[in-house]
Amino acid sequence: MDRKNGILFTSDLQQELKAKFYYPDADPLHGTRLFFENSGGSLRLKSAVEAKAALEMFPDCPERIHERSLYLKGLVEEGTKQILEIMFGAKSGALITELTASQTMFRIIGTIMENVSGGNAVTTAIEHPSSHDAVEFYCKQTNREFRVIPASHVTGGIDPAEIKNYVDKDTVLLSVMAASNISGTIMDMEAIVKEARAINPDIYIVSDAVQHAPHCAMDVEELQVDAMNFAPYKFFGVRGCGFAYVSDRVAKMPHPKLTAKQEMVWELGTPSPGNFASILQVIDYVCEIGGKFSTSTDRKELYLEGIHRIHLQERALLYHLLEGSAEVPGLRHIKGVNVYVDTEDLTKRDLIVAMGIQGIDFTECVAEYQKRGVTVFERVNTSLYSKRIVEALGLSGAIRVSPLHCHGIEDIEAFLKITKEMASTYSES
Repeated sequence: MDRKNGILFTSDLQQELKAKFYYPDADPLHGTRLFFENSGGSLRLKSAVEAKAALEMFPDCPERIHERSLYLKGLVEEGTKQILEIMFGAKSGALITELTASQTMFRIIGTIMENVSGGNAVTTAIEHPSSHDAVEFYCKQTNREFRVIPASHVTGGIDPAEIKNYVDKDTVLLSVMAASNISGTIMDMEAIVKEARAINPDIYIVSDAVQHAPHCAMDVEELQVDAMNFAPYKFFGVRGCGFAYVSDRVAKMPHPKLTAKQEMVWELGTPSPGNFASILQVIDYVCEIGGKFSTSTDRKELYLEGIHRIHLQERALLYHLLEGSAEVPGLRHIKGVNVYVDTEDLTKRDLIVAMGIQGIDFTECVAEYQKRGVTVFERVNTSLYSKRIVEALGLSGAIRVSPLHCHGIEDIEAFLKITKEMASTYSES
């Protein structure tokens, strides 16, 4: 297969990886199913769940000096180090942890807006509510102009050329997500940052990477952003925590903290060691994949190779989902199926497809998929979480289809066969 259309794992490796996740092919209560809603919360690594559960059994606190306490403290310190250096690619800055990634975004945007002078702040029409609404909220709180960049109906993303129409020398902050959680479009963050900093070198740039992080490497140093976040529950891990990087200049801003703590500490209370143990297992997993293709012993190099291979596998699955095979046509070729914001260059997309079937509304369609053993999700303009985003893309809604890298061609073909049968039933009725 042409590399631009991805490179599949061998069947043996794909099956080996799938076996590392809980319930990839069946729900223990509801039976066999395809879980193609990984953008809503990915399949869970067994090792990540078990690492957290194992530590939750102990009563010890990391802030003591006995052996178990020192071990827990070491996990938090090592986890913090690896999240910043390996996952975010940071050489400096600080880590913020909260119960959710959305909380980290509100905290970051609020801190910047309350500490920096300027007349406006900018976000985009397709941001997740946690970033879009945080910018809007703090513009109201600090009496600034709130500006929103429109999305391209063609690419499903943000055109870097639009930046100059919204960012000026008086802009405090620009918030742009790394990839769309509707279309899967990967934003050209390098070009967006370059455009923004050419206009205002002092601007603060924040990027929501919750959708993108499980599919591609994050590198805050290369992109020169001031903040970025991700959610472990969408990255093969557990619920109940969100992680975010902030640059030195953000980390040093006045923020709520215990008086005796150092300037760049953002933790309020004792963090859960289990959350750090869990994310270390996610990093181990990605490094293990990297080790299948690299002889390096450097953990960061193995991680980068692993996430690169995940992206190539997912690109190949996306190509198959769209184009199909001799056995079954892809979504682009099934009569009665609409693929929205569909672009040819798959190197600029994560493994997400926005689609619909003629003759049936999105919510009913999702229910029909469920009857046939497929879990997908509708994003529709009657939902307070989705209305702004889908309408910004020129849509009233879409069915979001999001497999994971551990799925194989047989999973994609099973979905396509079901879709073809549904399209034949509803689009011709």
